[in-house]
Amino acid sequence: MTKSAPKLTEPAPIDIAVICYPGSQATCIHGVTDLFTYADYFARQQSSASRTFVRITHWRPAAADGRLECVFDSRPGPLGRPTVVVVPASQLAPITRGHSPESNTWLVSRHAEGAIVAAVCGGVFVLADSGLLAGRRATTHWMFADELQRRHPELTIEADRLVIDDGDLVTAGGVLAWADMGLSLVERLLGTAVMRATARFMLIDPPGREQRYYSDFTPHLQHGDKAVLAAQHWLQAHAPAPFSIAALAGHAGLGARTFLRRFVKATGLTPSEYHQQLRIARGRELLERTQDPVDRVAAAAGYEDSGGFRRSFKRLVGLSPGEYRRRFQGGRRPQCTAD
Repeated sequence: MTKSAPKLTEPAPIDIAVICYPGSQATCIHGVTDLFTYADYFARQQSSASRTFVRITHWRPAAADGRLECVFDSRPGPLGRPTVVVVPASQLAPITRGHSPESNTWLVSRHAEGAIVAAVCGGVFVLADSGLLAGRRATTHWMFADELQRRHPELTIEADRLVIDDGDLVTAGGVLAWADMGLSLVERLLGTAVMRATARFMLIDPPGREQRYYSDFTPHLQHGDKAVLAAQHWLQAHAPAPFSIAALAGHAGLGARTFLRRFVKATGLTPSEYHQQLRIARGRELLERTQDPVDRVAAAAGYEDSGGFRRSFKRLVGLSPGEYRRRFQGGRRPQCTAD
């Protein structure tokens, strides 16, 4: 009698669990779900195996006992341990401390089982509240970065970054950064070919953008130091013009050494760094709204040397003036490009 070949067990799919905590953003929840659904399709297309590569589940705190219950399953069946737990963005503003203790407990448990935890925008506050981010690097929406640092001084905030993949913990910046984060995870779990096919289908750039392309310089003005605030107001009104520390300290009514110390404490920047941020902000505005040559933009922003403007712009914004203009001309958000 001929023995039949042993039946091969089908590999378990990658399990993407999305936490639908109170106030989480529906766009993010369903966007991540769609992105991984597309990734599953392209993974099957590129493989000879006819199987499911990705399973997506949604989890919500249960009203009765505080546990999280599964409320959606793209491949119904026995529930296993998730490969990745996604913490979506919040609506408009970051959640308050202790907003969803059930989610925090569930996150810690899944992470202890080996899950990657990936949080987007305001969802980074949920992850930080769980304690898992303590002592680690993180990003969030650039408008929320100061608040995240205030609540969690133990974190190293890198607000210029759109996605920080720190191995077991992944954080993403702006509201729609779930796409960049999702593609990064697809590349890690399913390979570059599947990631690129998914990105092309969704008409979005592959991972590699930076949040600083989008963030405006927002001076910190509510620090309570009236002398420094007077100097900030003067700089804002005369940004393109050169200045001296002595003159700026005079506007603040302080001695130069005292002024420097208090300015850095209040704003987090030296006066020169602050002045340069204001000038680059002026340059960004002109690149978006005019057709002036870069040399003329540099002069209007207070730079005698256009080469110095180009170097400073690239360092602070992450793009050259020409690249920035192509992406943002007319105030538009960046277009999908093949850069």
